[in-house]
This record gives sequence, C-alpha cells and structure tokens, in this order.
Amino acid sequence: MNSTTEQEVGNKFDLEAIQKSLSDESLDGWLFYFFHDNDDLALRILKLSGGHFTRRWFYFIPAKGSPRKLVHRIEESALDSLPGQKNVYLGWKQLEEQLEVLISGSKRIAMQYSPRSAVPYVSRVDAGTLDLIRGMGAEVVSSADLVSRFEAVWTPDQLDTHIRACENLKSIVFDSFALIKNAITQKRSINEYEVQQFIWRRYEELGMTSNSPCIVAVNEHSGMPHYQPDKDNFSEIKIGDFVLIDLWAKFKEPWNACYADITWTGFVGEQVPAEHTKIFDIVAAGRDAALDLVRKRVAERKTLFGWEVDEAARNTIKDKGYGEYFIHRTGHSIGLEVHANGANMDNLETKEERKVLPNTCFSIEPGVYLKEFGVRSEIDVYVGEGEVVVAASPIQTEIIPILA
Repeated sequence: MNSTTEQEVGNKFDLEAIQKSLSDESLDGWLFYFFHDNDDLALRILKLSGGHFTRRWFYFIPAKGSPRKLVHRIEESALDSLPGQKNVYLGWKQLEEQLEVLISGSKRIAMQYSPRSAVPYVSRVDAGTLDLIRGMGAEVVSSADLVSRFEAVWTPDQLDTHIRACENLKSIVFDSFALIKNAITQKRSINEYEVQQFIWRRYEELGMTSNSPCIVAVNEHSGMPHYQPDKDNFSEIKIGDFVLIDLWAKFKEPWNACYADITWTGFVGEQVPAEHTKIFDIVAAGRDAALDLVRKRVAERKTLFGWEVDEAARNTIKDKGYGEYFIHRTGHSIGLEVHANGANMDNLETKEERKVLPNTCFSIEPGVYLKEFGVRSEIDVYVGEGEVVVAASPIQTEIIPILA
C-alpha cells in the first residue's frame, strides 16, 4: 500500500469512536462550529480538507443517532463528505431557528471552549456563539479532553517512529559535540550557525524533517529559551564555552510519523566547572521529580493532569532556590507536530487541566536561565497502557565534557 493511500485511510472520519467518547464523558453531543478559519481542530478531527468556507457552518454529533449539519445556501456542499442529515439556512434568523432544532434535546454539549481560557489551545469558539448556544438551553462544556483523544493519541506504529526519531536525535547531538571537538583540536573556528546547519543536513541524510532549524546556543544565548542562530547572528564556539543543543524532528515517511524533541548540554573543555554542574543538577532533579510522578500515577493507574507534572518539576526547582529562573512550562504535547494538541505539562502559563491520556506523548523539559548561561534538560515521555516509555535512554545525567 503506498503512503498516499495509507494517509487516506488514516484520514477516514471515525463517527463510532467519537460517539463512544461522548458516552464515556456523559455528554449529549459535540457541536463543531466553523467561520473564517476559527477552528483548525474541527477540520482535522472531522477530516475536512480542501474546502472553501466563507459562511458559518455547524456540525452536531450526538452521543447516539445520526449527525446533523447546518450549512449556508450558497455553500450547501460544504459538509457533503460527512455523514448525517443536511439542513440549509439563509439569513441569521433561519440560522438561529435551525441551530436550535439541530441541538434540540441535548443538555450537555462539548465545544472548542475553555472556561476562563484556562486551556487556550482549544478555545476557538467566540463568546457570542457560546451565548447563542446557552440561550437555547444547553450547557456548554469544554471539548479539551475529547480533542486530546482525537489529536494526541498514538498508534503502536507511531510510537515506533518516535522512538527511532529520538534515537537519531541523540546520535546527532553526539555527532555535533564531535564536530565541535574536532574543530577546536584542529584550531579551526566554529560557530553556533555552523553546528545548526550541520544538524539540518543530518536530518536530510536520515530521511527526517522539522518545522524549523534547531537551537544551538552558547553561554548567555543558552539563557534565552527560544534563541536560534542564523546566518547573520551567531557566536563563535571556543574553549571554556557552555553549549546547549535543542533539536526536534520526525521522519518524512510514513505520513503519520511523530516528532521527537530533546535537549542536551555540553562544555567545551575536559572538566565541567562546578557552577555549571550545580545548575544542571538542579534542573535534572526537577526533570526526574516530574518523571517519577508520571511513573507513579501510571503504575497506580490513577488520573494525572498536566498541571501536576509541572508542579512536581517547578516545586523541586523552587525548593533549591531557583524558581524565579524557571520561566516556561515544564513540557508540551508531542505528535504529528512538535507542539501537538494533547495535554501540556503546565501550571505557569496556563493551568493545564486536561488529563494525560494513555497512548500520548509529551516533553519534560525544565530549565534554569541565568544571565551568564542557561540549562535545560529535555526528555520525551510516552504514557502507554500501564507503561511509561522514555525513548533514547539513558537520559542525560551530567553535562558532557566535549574535549574529554
């Protein structure tokens, strides 16, 4: 079977799975609403592509029975690829009348909404539309966990692509450290941008791709979490420098391959200074506390929320006196995109109240960012059915002395 056909099969709209999930969550239905590109989640979950939508449409999937569509008269075919009864409106009065019929009999309805925008990644429906639905007697609840089920859950084959990608990235990190070592020992200049481009070429050689070049950051640049060198802005890499490499990529094939995303650190010398080791050990302790919590909850088969994982890492770093220097969330969902739509490990930027679902993956990547340098240690964690997989183990336990 060629990859195009596989993608077509993978993109088949799965009504049965959605309705089972609605029943599991004690919901009467899931209402999708689209207008002016407000909700790419709806397009992906419903497997809609290539449509030209200029007018509002609604698609309602009840927990039981056939779905129902509401489309504008000038775009009657907008949802023809989806199952269910079609209803057509012309004008706002008809829209409101038919929308009320569309959801009649349903009390608890999921929409792409988050109370107080606690999870902004799924907050796609405007307040006015929520007012409209509520005015029809329905309680609107967040679809956040439903979105995770259909955006973030992996197949065994996808896990395999992730594990292989992680192993490749770890190998590339050590290739990069070797590149730096060779340049230094041969007294040849080398800089952040050269190493970044070396990594980019290695992706291509290994059949991998990425949404952007990676981070190679020296000294004070490593204290800037999203620093990236380019052809006009970079620092030389010299003896005595601290080096952070954060790289993310996935295989070009198959079409549903999943990303890997890891961060390692090194020191251009034979022995790592005590100040760098101290900060690394603090960051690693936060990372390990978060991973221990995940493993404990999975072993106990108890519910785990993204905000709890963040708290485990953050409290550990706070207790060691460096909480103010940990300036981002602990981790993000990983999938077909490097930042996917499952639960993030976050109780800083948002309170992530989505569940960490079985068969999903996320990063754990605490950091401490000082003026002189910053340390981040990033691993990828896959939660299966009663198991936790950390690809490309062993994970980093000390800063790599690049010239040793």
